[in-house]
Amino acid sequence: MISMIILIVVIAIILFWVVGMYNGLIRLRNQVKNAWSQIDVQLKRRHDLIPNLVETAKGYMKHERDTLEAITNARSHAVDATGSGVANQAKAESELSGAIGRFMLVVENYPDLKANQNFLSLQEELTSTENKVSFARQNYNDQVLVFNTKVESVPTNIIAGMFNFKQAEFFEIEDTEERKAPKVQF
Repeated sequence: MISMIILIVVIAIILFWVVGMYNGLIRLRNQVKNAWSQIDVQLKRRHDLIPNLVETAKGYMKHERDTLEAITNARSHAVDATGSGVANQAKAESELSGAIGRFMLVVENYPDLKANQNFLSLQEELTSTENKVSFARQNYNDQVLVFNTKVESVPTNIIAGMFNFKQAEFFEIEDTEERKAPKVQF
């Protein structure tokens, strides 16, 4: 009788342990999904701001058609990449960041545009959004790190394998040029 009670208690402890690890993995996976959603929110905001910024600049920058087209094309590509996986979306967003950077450099040649209040407020919104995107990416990668560590760690990796938990992808910059510090010259 006592051995039966001990066996039931051991089985119950193991069951609670497995359920606890499973629920922990679910919680971490949901945190990764939430962090990705936060990136999506900021990218949507960014995508909505860019056409306004480009339209405001068009009147001043008639000779910079290539730059304006590049940023418009990069934005379209980034919008189309939404939902196509972390790697594809990261690549498209990296291209858009590069186009925004080139655009801002060209803007320096137009003092009237830089003084335009509409442009200044849009530029400030875009800068703020870029910062929010950076923070959201960092948070996402932090959540992915915690989740992936849990999925790979013993003994949780056994439960992760049994219930088909896969590692999440990091949001990484693939363009080596974008990793370099910008060159500032006066």
